Amino acid sequence: MSQAAAFKTELTDSEVMLTTLAQEKMAELFQDADDDIEAIRVYVSGGGCGGMSYGMTFTDTRSEYDTIREYGPLKIYIDSVALGFLKGVEIDYVEKPTGASFVFNNVFASTGGSGACGGCGASGG
Repeated sequence: MSQAAAFKTELTDSEVMLTTLAQEKMAELFQDADDDIEAIRVYVSGGGCGGMSYGMTFTDTRSEYDTIREYGPLKIYIDSVALGFLKGVEIDYVEKPTGASFVFNNVFASTGGSGACGGCGASGG
């Protein structure tokens, strides 16, 4: 058995959930991306006063440690380390007078963190 086979490969709503608006906006962005783009990667990285930060980017590669969620032609990749911090997150797309953005609600719920940074204005919802 390969090392990749030891890892879970498909995400469920209880792990990471995209609202309908987030799915629609991501699908629109994904459709407009270069042909070599394979998926949208959701990631977690260290740093900032809140301890961890999170974001999304396009990717053309799936690693053996990635879990996947498919919404039609749209694919979301999250590696196993990031998934440990994001479990239970809801990703939404919100339009406000100040601009539109993706919002991570309930971020870091499984690890007891807030995902918020009062000093820099970032918020985990």
